[in-house]
Amino acid sequence: MKHSVLTRYRVMAYVTGVLLIALTLAVIGKYGLDISGAGTATTVIGFAHGWLYVVYLIFAFDLCSKAKWPLGRMAWVLLAGTVPTAAFFVERRVSRELAPLVTAAQADEPEPVRA
Repeated sequence: MKHSVLTRYRVMAYVTGVLLIALTLAVIGKYGLDISGAGTATTVIGFAHGWLYVVYLIFAFDLCSKAKWPLGRMAWVLLAGTVPTAAFFVERRVSRELAPLVTAAQADEPEPVRA
C-alpha cells in the first residue's frame, strides 16, 4: 500500500471530523440556543460536510480494500464520519495499525533508475 493512500484518508478523516463537530455546534446554536445566523451556518456546514463525507467514504473504502479488511471493520471505519469526534479516534487507530505496513511496502519498492 502506498503512503498516499493513508495520507489522503487521514486528511479527509480530520476534515470530516472537524466539520461534523462544527455542524453539531451550529445545530445546537440553531435549535437549542436560538442564535440568529445559526440557521445559515447549519445549512452551509451541513452542505460542506455532506459532500466531503462522500469524499471521505471513497478514500476510506479505498484504504480498507487495499488493507484487505473484512466488511465489519470496513463499516466501522466508514461510519466514523457520522459520529462527532469518532473520526479522530478511528483515524488514530487505523494510522497506528497501517503505518508499519506502509513503511514496509516502501522499503520493498526498488529505487527508480535515473538517467
